[in-house]
Amino acid sequence: MKLHRLLAIVVAAFVLASCTSVSPAPAPSVPTKTAEVRTLLWVGNSFFYYNNSMHGQVTQLLAAVGKSGSVGYRSTSATISGSGLNWHDLEAYFKPGGVGSYSFVGNNEVQFNSADKPFDAVMMMDCSQCPIHPKLQPLFYEYAKKDSEIARAHGAEPIFFMSWAYADKPEMTEQLAAEYVKAGRANTALVVPAGLAFANALQKRPDIVLTVADKRHPTPAGTYLAACTVLASVYKVNPVGNKYTAGLPSDVATYLQTVAWDTVRAFEAKEGRGSLP
Repeated sequence: MKLHRLLAIVVAAFVLASCTSVSPAPAPSVPTKTAEVRTLLWVGNSFFYYNNSMHGQVTQLLAAVGKSGSVGYRSTSATISGSGLNWHDLEAYFKPGGVGSYSFVGNNEVQFNSADKPFDAVMMMDCSQCPIHPKLQPLFYEYAKKDSEIARAHGAEPIFFMSWAYADKPEMTEQLAAEYVKAGRANTALVVPAGLAFANALQKRPDIVLTVADKRHPTPAGTYLAACTVLASVYKVNPVGNKYTAGLPSDVATYLQTVAWDTVRAFEAKEGRGSLP
């Protein structure tokens, strides 16, 4: 009897020790929210750098509403012609003292940028066919995940730029939208619905040409529409009435501003803003 009682005590002590030594399962990682995107890195290809660069157009739109480099807003574009996301070494773009470490301001003066982190967010666009091409789609998802993790490791939120359909292949609009939405959900990232804005603009005003002769790259109007969509999506600023019109006729600029705002509002009501507030 005493032996049985002693064994029971030993077993109980062993079980108790085993239970207290087990570590609780780690809580799932939650992306850190960025209060406001002031510094933005653009990673993409020629769709970004056409027409004096889309990031330059966004900068002009921000300046027109009082948000400019003088109050901490800064954009840096890293583009490679014809590239997909797998062509870019995103980790290298965060190297201390590298990309975005200084800017030219005022009378060609150099301003050194010092901050706890180089960028608040990273805008990423794959090649125009990569998200829907059967041989390239796996790379799109691989690098959407990989680059989102790299960005967050450096304190930046990932943003996906949904590109537009070729002028002679309008069916690409919904195809690209579907894949970018999937990537956004998988990585809890904001998606900029530029492709949907292009399609919406052409529905009522097919007379406004948004792509050049190759039916792919943007005209000044196309870049302006995409920039207005970024303004509405990333910065949550209504572009309607913005005084910067990129030299476009006032009626055209107003129409594109309105399409961008309406598209973003409808898209985010359905899909949300990822991890951005």
